[in-house]
Amino acid sequence: MDDVTRPKSVDPAQMRAAVLEVLPWLHDADAQAPERPAIAAAVRQSARTLAQLAPGASVEVRVPPFVAVQCIAGPRHTRGTPPNVVETTPRIWLSLVAGLTDFDDAVARGDVSASGSRAVEVGGLLPLIRVRASGAGE
Repeated sequence: MDDVTRPKSVDPAQMRAAVLEVLPWLHDADAQAPERPAIAAAVRQSARTLAQLAPGASVEVRVPPFVAVQCIAGPRHTRGTPPNVVETTPRIWLSLVAGLTDFDDAVARGDVSASGSRAVEVGGLLPLIRVRASGAGE
Protein backbone atom coordinates (compact mmCIF):
# COMPACT_ATOMS: atom_id res chain seq x y z
CA MET A 1 0.00 0.00 0.00
CA ASP A 2 1.19 3.52 -0.70
CA ASP A 3 2.79 5.43 2.15
CA VAL A 4 0.44 7.80 3.93
CA THR A 5 1.84 11.10 2.74
CA ARG A 6 0.67 14.30 1.15
CA PRO A 7 -1.42 13.08 -1.79
CA LYS A 8 -0.42 13.83 -5.35
CA SER A 9 -2.63 16.37 -7.09
CA VAL A 10 -5.41 14.76 -9.11
CA ASP A 11 -7.20 16.18 -12.14
CA PRO A 12 -10.97 15.72 -11.50
CA ALA A 13 -11.58 14.76 -15.14
CA GLN A 14 -8.91 12.05 -14.99
CA MET A 15 -10.33 10.71 -11.73
CA ARG A 16 -13.81 10.61 -13.21
CA ALA A 17 -12.54 8.81 -16.33
CA ALA A 18 -10.69 6.25 -14.19
CA VAL A 19 -13.81 5.50 -12.15
CA LEU A 20 -16.03 5.31 -15.23
CA GLU A 21 -13.62 2.80 -16.76
CA VAL A 22 -14.39 0.30 -13.97
CA LEU A 23 -18.09 1.14 -13.72
CA PRO A 24 -19.41 -2.02 -15.43
CA TRP A 25 -17.67 -4.08 -12.70
CA LEU A 26 -19.30 -1.95 -10.01
CA HIS A 27 -22.77 -2.40 -11.51
CA ASP A 28 -22.57 -6.15 -12.08
CA ALA A 29 -21.25 -8.52 -9.43
CA ASP A 30 -20.86 -11.19 -12.13
CA ALA A 31 -18.89 -8.96 -14.49
CA GLN A 32 -15.25 -9.77 -15.01
CA ALA A 33 -13.02 -7.59 -12.87
CA PRO A 34 -11.06 -4.95 -14.77
CA GLU A 35 -7.29 -5.25 -15.02
CA ARG A 36 -5.49 -4.48 -11.76
CA PRO A 37 -3.92 -1.23 -13.09
CA ALA A 38 -7.39 0.14 -13.95
CA ILE A 39 -8.70 -0.64 -10.46
CA ALA A 40 -5.55 0.80 -8.87
CA ALA A 41 -5.82 4.03 -10.88
CA ALA A 42 -9.49 4.53 -9.98
CA VAL A 43 -8.89 3.82 -6.29
CA ARG A 44 -5.77 5.97 -5.97
CA GLN A 45 -7.12 8.92 -7.89
CA SER A 46 -10.44 8.92 -6.05
CA ALA A 47 -8.85 8.62 -2.60
CA ARG A 48 -6.41 11.39 -3.42
CA THR A 49 -9.29 13.51 -4.68
CA LEU A 50 -11.02 13.05 -1.33
CA ALA A 51 -7.84 14.20 0.41
CA GLN A 52 -7.71 17.28 -1.86
CA LEU A 53 -11.35 18.14 -1.13
CA ALA A 54 -10.95 17.73 2.63
CA PRO A 55 -7.31 18.41 3.46
CA GLY A 56 -6.07 17.47 6.87
CA ALA A 57 -4.88 14.50 8.85
CA SER A 58 -7.66 13.63 11.30
CA VAL A 59 -8.97 10.60 9.40
CA GLU A 60 -7.04 7.95 7.52
CA VAL A 61 -8.84 6.32 4.58
CA ARG A 62 -7.40 2.93 3.64
CA VAL A 63 -8.21 0.94 0.52
CA PRO A 64 -5.73 -1.93 0.58
CA PRO A 65 -3.66 -2.85 -1.27
CA PHE A 66 -3.72 0.37 -3.27
CA VAL A 67 -3.76 3.49 -1.11
CA ALA A 68 -4.05 5.15 2.26
CA VAL A 69 -4.63 8.88 2.55
CA GLN A 70 -5.20 11.28 5.39
CA CYS A 71 -7.98 13.83 5.19
CA ILE A 72 -10.29 16.10 7.18
CA ALA A 73 -8.94 19.03 9.14
CA GLY A 74 -8.25 18.62 12.82
CA PRO A 75 -5.66 17.08 15.10
CA ARG A 76 -2.86 15.33 13.23
CA HIS A 77 -1.94 11.75 14.04
CA THR A 78 1.66 10.69 13.42
CA ARG A 79 2.47 7.42 15.24
CA GLY A 80 0.83 4.03 15.60
CA THR A 81 -2.74 3.27 14.66
CA PRO A 82 -4.73 6.43 13.96
CA PRO A 83 -7.81 6.98 16.13
CA ASN A 84 -10.04 7.67 13.09
CA VAL A 85 -9.85 5.15 10.26
CA VAL A 86 -12.07 4.23 7.33
CA GLU A 87 -11.13 1.00 5.57
CA THR A 88 -12.79 -0.98 2.81
CA THR A 89 -12.18 -3.00 -0.34
CA PRO A 90 -11.47 -1.42 -3.72
CA ARG A 91 -14.88 -2.42 -5.11
CA ILE A 92 -16.84 -1.02 -2.15
CA TRP A 93 -14.72 2.15 -2.15
CA LEU A 94 -15.40 2.78 -5.81
CA SER A 95 -19.11 2.09 -5.30
CA LEU A 96 -19.10 4.76 -2.59
CA VAL A 97 -17.17 7.16 -4.81
CA ALA A 98 -19.67 6.70 -7.65
CA GLY A 99 -22.74 7.04 -5.43
CA LEU A 100 -23.84 3.44 -6.01
CA THR A 101 -23.52 2.57 -2.32
CA ASP A 102 -24.52 4.63 0.71
CA PHE A 103 -21.75 5.09 3.29
CA ASP A 104 -23.94 4.54 6.36
CA ASP A 105 -25.50 1.43 4.82
CA ALA A 106 -22.06 0.03 3.95
CA VAL A 107 -20.89 0.60 7.52
CA ALA A 108 -24.03 -1.08 8.89
CA ARG A 109 -23.45 -4.11 6.61
CA GLY A 110 -19.82 -4.35 7.68
CA ASP A 111 -18.55 -3.55 4.17
CA VAL A 112 -16.78 -0.46 5.55
CA SER A 113 -14.91 -0.28 8.83
CA ALA A 114 -15.27 3.22 10.29
CA SER A 115 -13.54 3.54 13.65
CA GLY A 116 -13.23 6.69 15.68
CA SER A 117 -15.62 9.58 16.18
CA ARG A 118 -14.46 11.48 13.07
CA ALA A 119 -14.47 8.56 10.61
CA VAL A 120 -18.13 9.05 9.74
CA GLU A 121 -17.29 12.48 8.32
CA VAL A 122 -15.92 10.71 5.26
CA GLY A 123 -19.46 9.62 4.42
CA GLY A 124 -20.53 13.25 4.17
CA LEU A 125 -17.93 13.82 1.46
CA LEU A 126 -19.13 10.96 -0.73
CA PRO A 127 -19.98 10.41 -3.52
CA LEU A 128 -17.26 12.16 -5.46
CA ILE A 129 -19.09 11.61 -8.74
CA ARG A 130 -22.61 10.50 -9.55
CA VAL A 131 -23.50 8.01 -12.22
CA ARG A 132 -26.78 6.96 -13.71
CA ALA A 133 -28.19 3.54 -12.93
CA SER A 134 -27.45 2.53 -16.53
CA GLY A 135 -23.76 3.07 -15.88
CA ALA A 136 -23.36 6.21 -17.96
CA GLY A 137 -21.77 9.14 -16.18
CA GLU A 138 -23.93 12.18 -15.52
